[in-house]
Amino acid sequence: MAALQAVHVCDVPNLDQVPENAALALCYSRFRAGVNGEETCKCKIPKFLVMGHRGSGMNMLQSSDPRMKSIKENSLLSFNEAAKFPIDFVEFDVQGAIVENRLTELTLAEFLSHGPQKVPGTVGKPLFRRLKDGRIFEWKVEKDAPLCTLEEAFQNVDRSLGFNIELKFDDLVVYTEDELSRILKAILKVVFEHAKGRGVVFSSFQPDAARLIRKLQSTYPVYFLTNGGSEIYTDVRRNSLDTAIKLCLDNGLHGIVSEVKAVFRNPGAVARIKESKLSLITYGQLNNVPEVVYMQYLMGIEGVIVDLVKEISETISDVTRVEEGEEDSLYGDNGKTQAKAKPQFSSDELSFLMKLIPELMVQP
Repeated sequence: MAALQAVHVCDVPNLDQVPENAALALCYSRFRAGVNGEETCKCKIPKFLVMGHRGSGMNMLQSSDPRMKSIKENSLLSFNEAAKFPIDFVEFDVQGAIVENRLTELTLAEFLSHGPQKVPGTVGKPLFRRLKDGRIFEWKVEKDAPLCTLEEAFQNVDRSLGFNIELKFDDLVVYTEDELSRILKAILKVVFEHAKGRGVVFSSFQPDAARLIRKLQSTYPVYFLTNGGSEIYTDVRRNSLDTAIKLCLDNGLHGIVSEVKAVFRNPGAVARIKESKLSLITYGQLNNVPEVVYMQYLMGIEGVIVDLVKEISETISDVTRVEEGEEDSLYGDNGKTQAKAKPQFSSDELSFLMKLIPELMVQP
């Protein structure tokens, strides 16, 4: 999670001011540049987005898969590792508060004092992660890295990568509109000062945060994050894809980022989302299965957030190159150049995949 340095609200600039090169940043991204009749991007854009989850993949400390414990998530190291592969964006968490210069229960200095330190010879405090089931793991990975601020991410991450900034808020806290506004204005101040043409999109599970970040600025796309009913919340706007569509349409949001299981449980929602002129991106562990990702590509879903960045990005890159008529420089036993074949599924195989995916969903 990137930290947000505290600022005074009076320092926040005019939030509707478009920073230099912002149009270029939106053009190269997959996301629509406007809603409600606004002109959209006309330049060439990727047909299918691949985003690195928290950089080159989230850390699942309980997993037996070493790839899930390779590089510290939400770190400059992880972001730049993801940039080595053919992806468009990295997704990462930003959480901050202004009034007392606190990040969740920690000051900024306390937050940055955990884990590896930037100053040589300085030992940081250990980090732990509590899972939803109550288990606690010490946060140990193969390649560790210091925590970073949002400003540092803009300054030090490969400029070819766009940022999907997830606005993180506590599900158990009831925020006033003034509290949300102060936090979001501080984040926007950093983005407007440091984006410098980089593609940026905002997303949040917090419905009012998504609504407000759209209201506060008209430069960067805003997406509503939802698990589509996999968990039930007191806020009914979070409990289905249909309520997510309504939230987006009511507030001029650009699209939905849904847990992939919700989409396969309710595939008809894909058509309703597209008919509403909204984009649809998915996230979730099933997105680490190439066949599942390819199925979404065929369904017209516009992109995926993945942990296995190398494997999924290369799979999608192969598919899109073949569709565009490009050949890979591969050589067979006869020494002649051969093109990688696009995966071909018969109607029976597609039907089998659609039946298989729900079976995968029941796995922990």
